[in-house]
Amino acid sequence: MDQEGPDPNFSATGVVADDRVVVTVTGEVDMSTAEAMFVASTKVPVSAATLDLRAVTFFDSAAIHALLRLAERYGAELTVLPSPQVRRVLEISGLSTQPWLSD
Repeated sequence: MDQEGPDPNFSATGVVADDRVVVTVTGEVDMSTAEAMFVASTKVPVSAATLDLRAVTFFDSAAIHALLRLAERYGAELTVLPSPQVRRVLEISGLSTQPWLSD
């Protein structure tokens, strides 16, 4: 985790198709970038979201909080595609059986 500021390799880019936003996130999602991930996932009025975290290398408690806010917002219409690092954090956090977490 970069204590000096956001990871320069971090990005969160959303693309809307039909009534779903697909947000591709890369780099570290931590206290300096978690809100950007949330905003990229919610800035357009859609009813469904896919969060592609397969290129995320670090995921902390701020990222978990943002993810849970997204789960609250989208409910059953949220799909999360995790990287191995994200999956491990969600397992440790007791969130690995959530219906929004893809295999």
